[in-house]
Amino acid sequence: MTPLKGIALKLVAVTLFIVMSALIKAASDTVPPGQAVFFRSFFAIPVILAWLALRGEMSTGLRVKSRMGHFWRGFVGTTAMGLMFAGLGLLPLPEVTALGYAAPLLVVVFAAMFLDEKVGVFRLGAVALGLVGVLVVLTPRLTTLGGPTVETAQAVGAVLVLLGAVCAALAQIYIRKLVQTEQTSAIVFYFSLTSTLLSLLTLPFGWVIPGGTETVYLVLAGLIGGLAQIFLTSAYRFADASVIAPFDYASMLFAIAIGYVIFDEVPTAQMLIGAALIVLAGIIIIVRERQLGLQRGKSKALKTPQG
Repeated sequence: MTPLKGIALKLVAVTLFIVMSALIKAASDTVPPGQAVFFRSFFAIPVILAWLALRGEMSTGLRVKSRMGHFWRGFVGTTAMGLMFAGLGLLPLPEVTALGYAAPLLVVVFAAMFLDEKVGVFRLGAVALGLVGVLVVLTPRLTTLGGPTVETAQAVGAVLVLLGAVCAALAQIYIRKLVQTEQTSAIVFYFSLTSTLLSLLTLPFGWVIPGGTETVYLVLAGLIGGLAQIFLTSAYRFADASVIAPFDYASMLFAIAIGYVIFDEVPTAQMLIGAALIVLAGIIIIVRERQLGLQRGKSKALKTPQG
């Protein structure tokens, strides 16, 4: 393990994902979310295939044992992506990023519901704290629902992003199941393939012929998204998940910077307070997960060969 390398790769991945989101947002005025999902997924495929070829994993990395598992992970993940992309067209980039942080909190809840994982009071308390943060971010939007058109659109955007976070959390549950039998490379590749195909179902609902600038944005979003996925996957080869997970939250700094410079977006104090509560809750859960992991490791080491 080389933790510093893992952290560096994670930071690169986080930066690339925010740049990808900014490109999707820049094209969102003219390109519908389903079409954006297609570009993001389709143009990630050659990047992922090139990565597999360089690693010599073309023959083994694409084998699957659970076709339906990959399908449902792709279905839920594609839905999450579409909802997030729709929200990007309606909300400031930092706000979408903050609400997206709800996904790791919901994973804790869903893991208890669907994977029978034991979740103690400590982690449930952290989830509750994070959900308070989500409410702090959401409240100004929901109170304007039914108001002027722009404010109503932003309220709808906030709901869409939160639903996207729910779907993203469910996708993580499917991934936890898949990693027990599937190669990581296969999970990455078949998600891009599935989301590409599923996004075509939205073609009758208003796809457009994008202009030259929008096309460049969308193609770059796909290429950068594929590259970001590779950096993210590689990061976990060099450091434990508990070490690099907190660096997800660096995305807020990048989102604020890009939102301010590119989109002239200035986050409100209430949004920042809510985001801080969500981040704090996420870090508490990460620390607790690390403690539980160490305890499990010690208990295994103390067991006799007979158990």
